[in-house]
Amino acid sequence: MKIWKLVSGILSMVFFAIVVFQSCAAGLSNALESNGETSGTAGVFVAIFLLAGGIVSVATRNSGKKGANIALFILYGLAAIVGFAGHGSYSDLSIWAGWCLICAILAIVAMIGGKKKGSKDDKDSTSAQL
Repeated sequence: MKIWKLVSGILSMVFFAIVVFQSCAAGLSNALESNGETSGTAGVFVAIFLLAGGIVSVATRNSGKKGANIALFILYGLAAIVGFAGHGSYSDLSIWAGWCLICAILAIVAMIGGKKKGSKDDKDSTSAQL
C-alpha cells in the first residue's frame, strides 16, 4: 500500500490544480448566470480536501499506524460527499468525487489489511534480519 499512497497522493495534488481552476470557472459561470448554484464553491472544497489528502498520503506512506489511514478516509470521504452532493451544473465534479471515493475505500482497505505490530510475520522478518 506504500506505492498506492505515493501514487494517489501525487495524483491528488495534480488533480487539485485541475479541480481548483475548473471550480473557479464554474463559480464564475454560476455568478454570471445568476442561477443560484453553488457547484463552484463545492468544487473548491473538494480541491482543498484533495490537496490535504494528497499531502497526508505522501507524508504518511511509510507509516504503519492506523491514524494516517483514518485521516485519509475522513479527508477523501468528506471530499466525495461534498462533490457528489454539490456538483450541480459542474458535472466534472462527480468524476473528482469518484476519485475521492476510491481513495477513501482504499484507505479503509489499508487500515484493515495493514500488518499488526508484533504479528508472527513481523517477528519472523526481524529474526531473519539478525
